Amino acid sequence: MSRRAKREEKVKSKIFSKLIVVAIFLGLVFFILKVAPNYVNDEITDKANLVINNSNVTRDLKKDLIIEDGIIYVAKEDIENFFDSYIYYDEKYNQIITTSGNQVTSMVIGEEYIVNNGSRVEISGTVLEKDDTYYIPFSSLKSTYNVAINYIEATNTVIVDSLDRKFVVADSTKDNGVKAYPTNFARNVDKIEAGETVTVVQNDEGQNNEIDGWTEIRTDTGKLGYVKSDSLTNEFIRRETIEPTKQIEGNVSMVWDYFTNYVYPPDRSGTDVKGINVISPTFFTLVDEGKGAITENVYDQGEAYIDWAHSNGYKVWPSVSNKSYIETTSEIMRDYNYRHDLIENIVSLVLKYDLDGINIDFEYMHDEDKDLFSRFIIELKPRLSEIGAVLSVDVTAPDGSEEWSMCYDRHVIGDVADYIVFMAYDQYGQSSTTAGTNSGYDWVRVNIQKFLGQEGVEADKIILGLPFYTRLWREYDDGVEKTPIYMNSIEENIPEGATRTWDDDLKQYYVEFVENGVTNKIWIEDEESIEAKLSLIEEYGLAGAAYWALDWEVDSIWDTISETLGVE
Repeated sequence: MSRRAKREEKVKSKIFSKLIVVAIFLGLVFFILKVAPNYVNDEITDKANLVINNSNVTRDLKKDLIIEDGIIYVAKEDIENFFDSYIYYDEKYNQIITTSGNQVTSMVIGEEYIVNNGSRVEISGTVLEKDDTYYIPFSSLKSTYNVAINYIEATNTVIVDSLDRKFVVADSTKDNGVKAYPTNFARNVDKIEAGETVTVVQNDEGQNNEIDGWTEIRTDTGKLGYVKSDSLTNEFIRRETIEPTKQIEGNVSMVWDYFTNYVYPPDRSGTDVKGINVISPTFFTLVDEGKGAITENVYDQGEAYIDWAHSNGYKVWPSVSNKSYIETTSEIMRDYNYRHDLIENIVSLVLKYDLDGINIDFEYMHDEDKDLFSRFIIELKPRLSEIGAVLSVDVTAPDGSEEWSMCYDRHVIGDVADYIVFMAYDQYGQSSTTAGTNSGYDWVRVNIQKFLGQEGVEADKIILGLPFYTRLWREYDDGVEKTPIYMNSIEENIPEGATRTWDDDLKQYYVEFVENGVTNKIWIEDEESIEAKLSLIEEYGLAGAAYWALDWEVDSIWDTISETLGVE
């Protein structure tokens, strides 16, 4: 071989060697970036792990779990994060109050019992106070949170499964290494044997969580990982997701039937109301200074009324009014025992009269009681859910005075209750010093947007309350006089020949006339104005409508409601 050939061979050899070095380097980079992370052991071994519905949430805990004498304690902050966002410390009675589903549980600090839906139950453990933190005896509250709890001592893992969620199991067809990630190039987090039963993890759509031929599972030790999908067999659904059911399919169409507690409920036998599926008679009011007592205006006439409503296919959600007893309402809201008594009274009335729901109509409250009124709704909802009764809550528009508008936390009420009823009237009400419409379309629309936006209420929780009345305004030099007039008597209050002007912003007719030197103004509520406001229900996807009040309407309005909402 010539010198030149030898030099060329030497150069080729060096190039080849460099290529090998580069290939090795790239391989190392690939391994470091792609493979090595799959072998990093990131398990938490220095404290108890918490697995909730096949998700290890240990890193998200604000406080470590405490496990003593077989009792599992979870910090109040973590209960709030994972199980009950409204868990509450009641300073007056030194107790924790927690709610979930259809359970309300109170726990006095240091006592080994709970009061669950009004019944005292002895438990193992008590609420502990350590380092300014309350620890809840979680393992004693399975029924409260409707969960199964299992502690695996070998892996120091607490497994919590919600009993209303889908639960799927399968058998392994072979001895299997459970991988940390869905790839062969991953470390084993656990091993299972042929024939061993494992839990199959479900995704948000309720399907097996499968990735590229791998299925995520949970082993009996509480370890989460992946096995090849074809290595699982005998898949079995032990429990399906329990979906909440609604009393009303489609739009809610509710009418309040107003009568005072000085008269008997009306006799409506032989009649029916087209276009509604819920009726709310004003059966119940708070007793002034009654600490949670309720006056019921039912009698034999009311029971006949309920039978009439049910025979016509209407659900009955009577209202519970505070009659604007602001101090009585405040006294009840500020004391857990009074709230509890009021709730027990409401539940008893629902059972006594076979009611389908309750409409809470508390108006005129101290704004500083806003959060406590929310507490009342939070504590009432599970008790009604337990007996299958619907909870709707009336609120005003999210602007206005402290005691009329600022006294509601609409976000919490809308989150907790089945429905929040926006009383979309009294835009210019009895306290107004200037004349104006009772319920202008543009004002209603803007406030619906506030409910959905700044108040954070889900559209399908909102019932739009509409008026079957307006006001006659008389303007004097020293102010205005206003008189409420029913929809069915508007025409008799307008003189013949008075000019009606359509206001396209308000979507209603306006009429102005002079009598005896006094200017009179009426913003008319009729089929056109109501239909325009009803159209907002479909536009924004609201739950339906309600109407104040029965017998104030014109007969033709029911055809408008029926056709617009699709309620026979």
